[in-house]
Amino acid sequence: MENLLTPEVVALITRLSIAMLLGMIIGVERIVAHKTAGMRTYALVSMGAALFVLVSENIALLYQGGSSFNLAAIPAAIVSGIGFLGAGMIIFKETRLIGLTTATGIWVSAGIGMAAGFGLFSLAIIATLLTLFIFIVLWFVEKWIKELPMVEKDTYPDDGINTR
Repeated sequence: MENLLTPEVVALITRLSIAMLLGMIIGVERIVAHKTAGMRTYALVSMGAALFVLVSENIALLYQGGSSFNLAAIPAAIVSGIGFLGAGMIIFKETRLIGLTTATGIWVSAGIGMAAGFGLFSLAIIATLLTLFIFIVLWFVEKWIKELPMVEKDTYPDDGINTR
């Protein structure tokens, strides 16, 4: 039996693992924020996006010179697929729109997975940190803005941020 841990396989494992871990980190914050999509969802989306990128890279290598394979086609399809997934998370409840931030977080997580899949680890890590900044720090900024006297309180009913 040949060695399964070739440098190429280790590189694949590294790319998928980094995508998964970064998605998990974002998902942990979503759990803390009591959102429906959590650690497993974000990890799967991020790793899945990386997987699709790796598949497209390997297909390009297999058909190198023999076909006009467009390497950008797979990431474009990922964006469309994630858009469909995200659209399913967005619902109207009475007069409120629910799930928009979760849907956009899933969409960004797919981008992080694609970056990790292409081996752009610094980009994936930076995007993860910025996503966490958006989810954590901007939540407090939103809360502060919504508590300002000039902001109409009924605009954000029962969203967990508004304090009445």
